[in-house]
Amino acid sequence: MRTDRTFTMLKPDSVEKGHVGAILEKITASGFRIVAMKLTQMTSDDAKAFYAVHSERPFYGELVEYMTRGPIIAAILEKNNAMEDFRTLIGATNPADAAEGTIRKLYAASIGENAVHGSDSDENAAIEGAFHFSGREMFCYFRM
Repeated sequence: MRTDRTFTMLKPDSVEKGHVGAILEKITASGFRIVAMKLTQMTSDDAKAFYAVHSERPFYGELVEYMTRGPIIAAILEKNNAMEDFRTLIGATNPADAAEGTIRKLYAASIGENAVHGSDSDENAAIEGAFHFSGREMFCYFRM
């Protein structure tokens, strides 16, 4: 049985504040399997390429600066209905609007420092996962 995958990044503020373990626990407790994960730091060119879709938006420069200020955790998650379930788990971009118990409600400081990225479509999850991981860095779990 094939399961869906999605991509996430624990952003620099999550790493800086020591929330990585708690966020990963929340993710796995919600039924997601981590099939690829790494601690890395995006260069300015990496962040510009990753967020190119936002290049004309007024916050683009601040976003690139924020995403390059420290390490991130990049991960590919696996679960049936992964993208939609993960978007629900992380909550609204603005933590003030996020539902109680969501990752952003618990760990985000603001719209700009919102703790975690979650892909917004299955197509983008595949693109974003491939941006950070080679095929040999992604694993598959087989159910018996």
